[in-house]
Formats: sequence, structure tokens, C-alpha cells
Amino acid sequence: MRVVLLGSGRGSNAEAILNAQREGRLGRAQVVAIFTDKPDAPMLQLGPRFGVPAQFVDPAPFKTKLEGPGEERFIAAIRAAQADLLVLAGFMRVLKPGFLDAFAGRIINLHPSLLPSFPGLDGIGQAFRHGVKVTGCTVHEVNAAVDGGRILAQEPVCIEETDTLETLASKIHAAEHRLLPAVIARLSGA
Repeated sequence: MRVVLLGSGRGSNAEAILNAQREGRLGRAQVVAIFTDKPDAPMLQLGPRFGVPAQFVDPAPFKTKLEGPGEERFIAAIRAAQADLLVLAGFMRVLKPGFLDAFAGRIINLHPSLLPSFPGLDGIGQAFRHGVKVTGCTVHEVNAAVDGGRILAQEPVCIEETDTLETLASKIHAAEHRLLPAVIARLSGA
């Protein structure tokens, strides 16, 4: 199964996936490309480290969504990579129908809460401020609803009285780094 990683930032989840691949924990999945929407995204540096092509794809003209010419460039790049699965690893753009239709049923996302609770931006902060005792992370299919696709897997994380927003974020990121590679391995038929 050919996997393409899409991201916008430092790429800690992408790195967890690539480490899992290097350690033989990604099943029959193989990361074949990394694409970012920011030319200076630290995630691009993972490519040379792991021997995977990594490149910036211009998302213009929009700043927060993928539509129009930018969407067309991403679709072309992903098709050229012959991707079977797209993994949104911190990709901070709203995907529109053209992109969703082009890769229907083949896009997964990681969200830092136990969906359907706390969708959208700042899932960790939302849970922390709300005072829940258990939060976590979710891997789900991507559809037109923000964080509304079918849930594939979740990992709970307890919020202790001593947790700060920063310690909670660290615990959730650790859970994400376990969960996302495991889901990819499972989807690969391993």
C-alpha cells in the first residue's frame, strides 16, 4: 500500500510513521512521498533522513483551504505518486469536494481528541478547559464534515489533576505516535 503524507508543520506524526516503517511496524504500507503546503515546513527535512521524496506543493491562491489551482497541483502530485492512502499528518487546510472526490475513501486524519467530542481547532485545549477526565486521539476517515468521518481507532488519555495543558499535549502526542502507525499497518492488511 503506497502512502503519501500531507503536512504543514514540524511533522512529529510523520516522523512516527517513518520510524514505524523503518522498524518494520507499518505492515505492507510504504511511505512513497511527503507533501507540504509550506515551503519552510520542518516536515520536509524528514524526506532526506528517511529516503522519501519530500516537496512543497504550492497551495495558492488560498491561505486556509485547498481549492482551485492549489488543489489541482496537490491532486496531480498525489496521483503522480500513485498513492493508495493519504495521511493528513498535521495538514492545516480545509479540503474541498474536488480533492475529496479525487481520493474518496482513501484519506485519513488524526485528531487530538476522542471524537465526536472537541472537533475542529485546538482539540487538546478544548478538552483541558472543559475539565473532562479522559480525552485522547482519534484516527478517522476524511469527508466533507470537519472531523466528521467514520472513526477508525481511538486511544484514550487520562487527564490527571496535576496535568497542565503542556503535559496533556505531550501525553496525547505520545498516543498519536502509537495510534496512527498502527492504523496504517492495519489498513495495509498486516
